[in-house]
Amino acid sequence: MLRYVGIGAGAILLSVFIALRWVVGWWESPLNVPEDGMLVYVERGDSLSRLSRRLSDAGVLKQERLFNWSGRFLGADSRILLGEYRLEAGTTPKGLLALLQSGDTVRYLVTLPEGITLKDALELIRNSDGITSVLEQTDDPQLRALVSPKTVAEGYFLPETYQYERGDSDLAVLTEAHRMMEETLAEVWNQRQSDLPYADPYEALIMASIIEKETGLAAERPTIGGVFVRRLRLGMRLQTDPTVIYGLGSTFQGNLQRKHLSDESNAYNSYRHHGLPPGPIALPGRAALMAAVDPQEGDALYFVARGDGSHKFSATLEEHQAAVREFQLSRRANYRSAPKGSEQ
Repeated sequence: MLRYVGIGAGAILLSVFIALRWVVGWWESPLNVPEDGMLVYVERGDSLSRLSRRLSDAGVLKQERLFNWSGRFLGADSRILLGEYRLEAGTTPKGLLALLQSGDTVRYLVTLPEGITLKDALELIRNSDGITSVLEQTDDPQLRALVSPKTVAEGYFLPETYQYERGDSDLAVLTEAHRMMEETLAEVWNQRQSDLPYADPYEALIMASIIEKETGLAAERPTIGGVFVRRLRLGMRLQTDPTVIYGLGSTFQGNLQRKHLSDESNAYNSYRHHGLPPGPIALPGRAALMAAVDPQEGDALYFVARGDGSHKFSATLEEHQAAVREFQLSRRANYRSAPKGSEQ
C-alpha cells in the first residue's frame, strides 16, 4: 500500500514540476509582437485584466488568465501606470508586466522654432501627434493666467524642443515653455550690461523678439541689438518693419505699404511711435535674449537688407540712404531677406 502511495506522490510531484517548467517557459517566451513593435495605451480606469483582454483579442498575448493570475500573485495588478508603452519584438510576459509598472512611457517631441508667433506655436503643438487641445486661442484665459500679471501671452515662451506623452495638453507644453522662458530670461537679465534702456526684464523680452524677427544670422543679433539700444537712448524711433507687420495681424497680405507705415492707430507701428511696442512680437530664443541684454557696442544707427540674408550697417543717414539705393532700389533677381538655410 505504501508503495502505491509513494508512486502516486511521485507522479503528482512530477506533474507539478512539469507544470512549473511550462509556466516558467511561457513566462520567459516572446509574446506575439510584430517585428516593428507596437504601442499599448493604458487608459484611466484600465485594470490588468482589461488590458490583457485587449492584448489577447489582438493576438499578442496567449494564456490571458495565467497572465492575470501572475500579475495578482506578484501584486502588479495594482501597480500598473497610465500612459503609452512601446512593446518591442521579443517582449516576454515577464517583460510586459515589468514595463507596465515602470512608467517608461513613449515620449514625443515638439520643436518650437525661434521667431514664430504664439499663434503659430499653438497651431504647431495642436497638430502634434497625441496632443489634447484645451486652448481655444492665444488670448485663452488659461494662457492669460499663466503669464499674469501681464495681459498678453505673446513671446513669453522659450522656443525649444519639448517632450510630452500621449494625452498631454497644449497647455501643458506651453506651461513648460513658459517656465523655461522665465528661467532663461532671469538668467540673461542677471548678465545684462549696465544702463540699458529697459525698465524690467519684460522690456528686454520685447527687444529680443524684435531682434529675432530682424535677422536669421546669429552673428548679426548683437549688432542689431546695438542699433536698437542706441536708437532708444537717443530718443529715435525704432522704425522696424516686423513690429508694424505684427500689429497688422491677419490683415497683412505680404506687402508692407506706405499707408501701413503712417498708420498711428497701429500700436506696434515703430515708425510712428517712440520706444518699444506694447509687447513682444514673437518667441525669441536665448541668443536673441542675450543680444538684447548684451548688445554690441558701435556707432551704427541704421541697417538695410543686402538681399543675401545679411544687412549693411551704417552710422549716418547719408550712408544708410546710399545703402538703400544700392541694395533695395535695384534688387537683384535672387534677392532674399533671410539667409539661405534660415528657419525664420
